[in-house]
Amino acid sequence: MSTASAPTAVVGDRYWVYLIARAVPAALVAAFITFSANHSVGIGWVAFLMLALVTGTVVVAGAAQSPTGFTRIAQVAQAFVLMLGAVVALLVGVVFRSDNVATFTVTTAAVFALSGGLELAAGIRARGTTAVARDWIFLGGLSVAFALAIVLIPVDYSQAITIPGKDVPNLTASVVVVGTLGAYAAIAAVYLVIAGLSLKWAKHPEPHATVESAS
Repeated sequence: MSTASAPTAVVGDRYWVYLIARAVPAALVAAFITFSANHSVGIGWVAFLMLALVTGTVVVAGAAQSPTGFTRIAQVAQAFVLMLGAVVALLVGVVFRSDNVATFTVTTAAVFALSGGLELAAGIRARGTTAVARDWIFLGGLSVAFALAIVLIPVDYSQAITIPGKDVPNLTASVVVVGTLGAYAAIAAVYLVIAGLSLKWAKHPEPHATVESAS
């Protein structure tokens, strides 16, 4: 005779709303950086503050719709890291107006490496219990990859750009790091919209993990 335990809790029916909501700050930051002529550290702090604060708020709200246990704990911790990063950005970048590229890069990389690692772990742990797990894996991996990419940029990097008849400023570390933040935000925004709509329009119910034992 075989018996099955109760299905494992999965994400709520309206979890797609949180994915779309999370895409909003990412899209705004991507547009803000793209249309900003000045990719200075100051612009980077403001963009990072917006992204970390709103994303953290959405993630912690969406955690209530996530499976209980490790996944929910990881998402709450992810939100805490993002909000802590927003506080640091507010104090260092906005209040004290730090224009140190190294400080901005290390802070941004640390926050996204930690928050992304937690989201990646949550996705890996939730595989087979919810289709959203693949989205957590992708987004977590994207955040970790972004963090690794910017720490590899030398803080004293400066490359002259020559265009005949035009005075073009040098390509500096701040331009590259802030530009990479914009690219990361754009990719995340597009993916989140697709993931949210796919979850909303899914025809099949969320898969449930069951544990069977034979006696």
